[in-house]
Amino acid sequence: MLRRTDDTVFLYARSGRVVTQYWMDLAVAGMELRPGTVLDGEAVIWRDGRMDFAAAQSRAASSASRARALAVRHPASYACWDVIQHPDPAIGDLRSRPYMERRAYLLELLADVGPPIQPVPATDDPDVALAWYEALQSDGIEGIVAKRATASYPSGRRGWVKVRNMRTRSMPWWSGSRGRGSGHTTWLSRWGTRAGRSGCRPGLSPFSLRVSALP
Repeated sequence: MLRRTDDTVFLYARSGRVVTQYWMDLAVAGMELRPGTVLDGEAVIWRDGRMDFAAAQSRAASSASRARALAVRHPASYACWDVIQHPDPAIGDLRSRPYMERRAYLLELLADVGPPIQPVPATDDPDVALAWYEALQSDGIEGIVAKRATASYPSGRRGWVKVRNMRTRSMPWWSGSRGRGSGHTTWLSRWGTRAGRSGCRPGLSPFSLRVSALP
């Protein structure tokens, strides 16, 4: 979350913790917003034409001084998907307003701000959404989010559905097991790879395990 006050900008993690010191480049950019604006979004980093989640996590987990150095090398962007508070006191708290109304206010507030603070794309055309779903994976974007046009802001709960991109492929696997009871060990691996091994509780099918083939 990004909040513009009368004289500064605060950024918050999902937990509510203040994380401004790790994203000072976004705080500086946020001074272009009108005082009283509160946005919901996410700090992201683009590298080589792709969204780099590892780079964003690395900055968020670094010290304040290290974060400043990383900001010089890889500046962040703030992807906004909602607005919570409008700076006009006559409008104010938008959480009870329908999503499409909040979206219109979001576009209005960011029209003259520009990157690195920018709204995420949105559409009510299923064909466009499908095209985004299929095309954006190459940009490092993991999927799309669906929201009800009439939905209020979901404070403290999830009011949307994330549709993640998934890749599937067929390949031969082999498996084996040894031992009984609590000492039961199961191997499951692709042909030509080193077997991954994990303990299996009595009565638990090996195929119930989450499997990752080892290189």
